[in-house]
Amino acid sequence: MSQSLIGKTALVTGGSRGIGRAIAQGLAREGATVALTYNASRAGADETIAAIEAAGGQAFALQADLVDAGAIPALFEKLDGELLARHGAKRLDILVNNAGNAGWGGLPDATPDGWDTLFAVHARAPFFMIQSALDRLADGGRVINISSALATRPMPVVPIYSMAKAGINNLTHALAMELGPRGITVNAVAPGWTRTDMNTAVHENAEMVKSIEADTALGRFGEPADIAQVVAFLASDQGGWITGQVIEATGGYKL
Repeated sequence: MSQSLIGKTALVTGGSRGIGRAIAQGLAREGATVALTYNASRAGADETIAAIEAAGGQAFALQADLVDAGAIPALFEKLDGELLARHGAKRLDILVNNAGNAGWGGLPDATPDGWDTLFAVHARAPFFMIQSALDRLADGGRVINISSALATRPMPVVPIYSMAKAGINNLTHALAMELGPRGITVNAVAPGWTRTDMNTAVHENAEMVKSIEADTALGRFGEPADIAQVVAFLASDQGGWITGQVIEATGGYKL
């Protein structure tokens, strides 16, 4: 363990489970103080914090429902208070926009409310999270958005989700140019099939797993830790010359 992030602070949205939990744990292992957000799963947030602290790291949780745009300024006010109490400054070094909700449902099943909810979490929330972070984000900081391989290879069963993630890729490029003069890098990580509870129906279906693994160069289903390792690299000094990129972390799915 290199402890490359000692003295850094990080905010990971949706850090109570799945890929977000793995990211929070990975950044904490590298020495960052990690704030993680959760919506309904306080128990999951507590479990994540307990695991981080058991490994010698530092973390705390903040509740926020990112479907509600008004929750974002309030979230940052709570973050300011926690960081001031712990570090004497509200400086944020790393922002990871990871929070998500399930996007299954094709064109015949789509509703305006469903569209609004998916875009609120996957597209609007990251935009306004970054906006709120700007006066707190340190020069030389990191913004890392969690996208999806579906942004460039969409599937008919998830058209709205795929569109929202394509928007995140575009936002990543635009903000890399805007924030570059401050030395802030902006990148996206695009997972493929990853073993999380959001796609339980897929990874518990032996036939589907067999088909996915046959189409994957590295021959296996992804794990949250696979994605977290890419995020930790981008957050580190070693990732400082990479910006405006969408890094696909799929194990070589459908090459």
